[in-house]
Amino acid sequence: MSRADHMDVAAYALGVLDPQDAERFEEHLAACWACAAELETMVPVVGLLSGIDGEAMAALEQTHTDPALLDRTLVAVRRDRRRTRVRQLLATAAAVVVFGGVSAVAAGMLGDDPAVPQAVPTTAAPTAAPSGGPGDPNGPGVGGEKEIEGDQHDATDPATGVQTTMWLASKEYGTQIAVQLGRLPGPRVCRLVVVRKNATSEVVSSWSVPAAGYGTNQNQLPLELSASTSAPVRDIEKIQVQSVDANGVASPLVTVDDI
Repeated sequence: MSRADHMDVAAYALGVLDPQDAERFEEHLAACWACAAELETMVPVVGLLSGIDGEAMAALEQTHTDPALLDRTLVAVRRDRRRTRVRQLLATAAAVVVFGGVSAVAAGMLGDDPAVPQAVPTTAAPTAAPSGGPGDPNGPGVGGEKEIEGDQHDATDPATGVQTTMWLASKEYGTQIAVQLGRLPGPRVCRLVVVRKNATSEVVSSWSVPAAGYGTNQNQLPLELSASTSAPVRDIEKIQVQSVDANGVASPLVTVDDI
C-alpha cells in the first residue's frame, strides 16, 4: 500500500480518477479500513459539491498558490450569492403579483356568479299623486301637477256653455289667480279680465285657442293657466273670460262673480 493510494480517496469520491486508477483504488479500498472510513465521511461532502463544475474546482485549486485569485474568487462568490437572493426575491414578488391578479379575476368571476348573493337596489316608496286638476302640456297651464292654492269658485255660462273653475289666493303683491276652462271652442283669441269694485278693469292674461278647443269632443283636456293682479281679493268684483274678435271687440264667455 502506497501513500498515493491513501491520497486517492478524495479523487475517487469526486469521480475524477480514470478507469484504471479507479479500479486499482477499489482493490486497495477492499483491504484498507482507514481509506474505507475516510471515504464514508466524505459522502456528505461529495453531495454538497455535486453542483460544482470542473472549472470551478480548477479555479479553487489555483487559489492555494495565488492569494489574489482567492480574494477575487470570494468576491465573485459573494456577488453570485447576492444575485441569487435578488432573483429569488423577484421570483417571489412575481408570484405574489400573479397570485393577486388571479385572485382579482376570480373575485370578478364570483361577482357574476348567480350563486353568490348580490346587492339588490331598493326602490323608493311611492309618493302620493299630486292634487289639482289635469294639466294640458301644450297649453299655458297652471301647474296641474301640484296642489292649487286659494279659494275655489265655479261658474258655467248658460249662453255659451263655457265652464270655469278659478282659485284666488291672497298674496303680498295682490291676488294670484289659477284658471281652468272647459267647453271652450276654437279657434279664437281670449283674455282674462279682472273687474274691481271701483268699476276699473285690468286685462291680466290673453291666449289663443286652437281649432279643437279645450274640454271639447276634439280635445278633452281642459285649459289651465295662471295670472296675477295687484288688486287684493277684497277689491275684486268679478273675473271674466272674454273672446276677442279680429276687430278687437270683446264679448263675455264666462264670469265668476261670487267673490
